[in-house]
Amino acid sequence: MAISDGDKAGARGGVRRLLRLEGLALLLAALGLFAKTSGDWRLFALLFLVPDVSFAFYLFGPRAGSFAYNMMHSTLGPLILAAAAFPLHLPVALAVTLIWFAHIGMDRALGYGLKYATGFGDTHLGAIGRKAMQASAAH
Repeated sequence: MAISDGDKAGARGGVRRLLRLEGLALLLAALGLFAKTSGDWRLFALLFLVPDVSFAFYLFGPRAGSFAYNMMHSTLGPLILAAAAFPLHLPVALAVTLIWFAHIGMDRALGYGLKYATGFGDTHLGAIGRKAMQASAAH
C-alpha cells in the first residue's frame, strides 16, 4: 500500500487510532470537569468554536495559517491558562481552559491534527480532506 507525502508526515494505523482516542478522552474529561465545576453552558456554546477563527490566517498562506491554527489547537495554550487560573482563583479562566481543551479534544478525535506548513490537509494525525481522498485514490 503506497503512502502519500501527507501520510508520511502524519500518524497512521494503530498510532493514529490511539491519538484520536486520546482526543476523545480529552474531550470527555473536559466536558466532565466543566459540568462538575458547574460551568455556564451558554459560555461553553459561545466559546467552543472560537479556536477555529484561526482558519482565517490561511488567507495569508499555509505557513501563517498553520502557525495560527497550531497556536490555537495545541494543548500548551490551555495548560498555560490553567496554570494561571488555579493559583489566582479565576473560575472564568478555568471554564475557558476546559472549553478550549474540549475543542482540541473534539478536533483530535475527529482526526484534525496540528497542521504542517505544506497545507491544511497535512496534519500530525495524517492527511485529511482532499489530501486524504487523493491518498486513498492512489491506492
